[in-house]
Amino acid sequence: MQLTVGFDLDMTLIDTRAGVRSSITRLSDELGVWIDADVVASRLGPPLEAELAEWLPAAAVPAAADRFRELMAESGAVDCIALPGALAAVHAVRSSGGRVVVVTAKSAALAAVSLDAVGIEVDAIHGWLWSEGKGEALRDEGATVYVGDHPHDVLGARVAGAYSLGVRTGATTPADADLLLDDLTAFASWYDDHLLDVRLAALRGMLEELGSLLVAFSGGADSAFLLAAAARALGPDAVIAATAVSPSLAQAELPAAAAFAASLGVRHLTPGTDELSRDGYVANAGDRCFHCKATLLDTLRPLADSLGLSHVATGTNADDAVAGFRPGIAAAADRGAVTPLLDAGLTKSQIRAASRRWGLATADKPALACLASRIAYGVPVTSSRLTRVDRAETALRLLLGGVVTDLRVRDLGDDAARIELDPLALEACGQSGLDVVRAEGFSSVTTAVYRTGSLNDALAPPAGAP
Repeated sequence: MQLTVGFDLDMTLIDTRAGVRSSITRLSDELGVWIDADVVASRLGPPLEAELAEWLPAAAVPAAADRFRELMAESGAVDCIALPGALAAVHAVRSSGGRVVVVTAKSAALAAVSLDAVGIEVDAIHGWLWSEGKGEALRDEGATVYVGDHPHDVLGARVAGAYSLGVRTGATTPADADLLLDDLTAFASWYDDHLLDVRLAALRGMLEELGSLLVAFSGGADSAFLLAAAARALGPDAVIAATAVSPSLAQAELPAAAAFAASLGVRHLTPGTDELSRDGYVANAGDRCFHCKATLLDTLRPLADSLGLSHVATGTNADDAVAGFRPGIAAAADRGAVTPLLDAGLTKSQIRAASRRWGLATADKPALACLASRIAYGVPVTSSRLTRVDRAETALRLLLGGVVTDLRVRDLGDDAARIELDPLALEACGQSGLDVVRAEGFSSVTTAVYRTGSLNDALAPPAGAP
């Protein structure tokens, strides 16, 4: 779920006063009519024609307005500056996948010149609009937030049914806005919270529509958050957690998963899955995760049916969908699994932020993934290899204690292993860390900084390949 945010232009995103002063002064000189440039620049916001009507006969206004715009386009726009926080505000929206539209009383052409002069890129510009008229453009664009510096910007937001965010950077404070900021420097932080609120509300609505749910609960931060959200939306009696038990599950994860489900009042099941019976999984080619997830869903779907639950849900998030090579997502989709976190647009960082809000113990839990992800592609997955990696990681984590955040022992084949750790833990690892991993049967052990999906490098096409 992405948002469209509308912004007013003058004195909201950009300060055009210097350009307006110089252009009005030139216009005044050309016309031979006194126009106080400082006064004009002090009350930007209303349509230009309304301002010029204060100084010129009505019949002279249209031609004077056209000439002013020519002067602004020629040189006045060069004097524009971005207001504090404007660039960051636009970036916050667009980097989240949202759209930025500018709705202004200025002509669209002059607005484009002014925005280009300060380096602000937007998705659409609507010009010649004022007060309630802005609301129609905002509604057509699907904008749910409108940011402006004038009371009439609030009216435009109201017409569109959008949230009105006012800034005190203009001549007239939009006191009736839903929220009033001194300037746009606080916008990015506000937007992060607002976007999270919107996506959480969307998640709740989706979960309520699903009715009942079996959650594929690995115990990680994503599936834990989904389980908590489902329990909140549907009640714990309409939700069941299922943690698949197999050699690919780190043994320390199961008690923690059971405790978490119990803290929510949710029933916790531990069905066994037999990935090792699938040749494609054991072969450990690039599609291993497909076979793993297929096994999981082929186990959970009949279980959900037997329990009278309408859907099986996975903790796939919005980042997962754009993370590149994720064949497991395709396997789950083929088998009808629902992905509420993804559908609500929730990213990994948002899931962690919301988990902190709710006081979930998993908020800062490091990503773990299944043990098979530690085995290099092409090296057959066996129960003994999975167990060895689990023992090595457990021993290494015990050795490093609270120093370690991210930890992987990668089985590279031929009894070679690579320890991957976050930088602080890597400094503390030393010879003793190598020794505890060698004690599990690895004859060659190296170290590296942890990098998620590092084994996927072997799947990358060679340089220059089509």
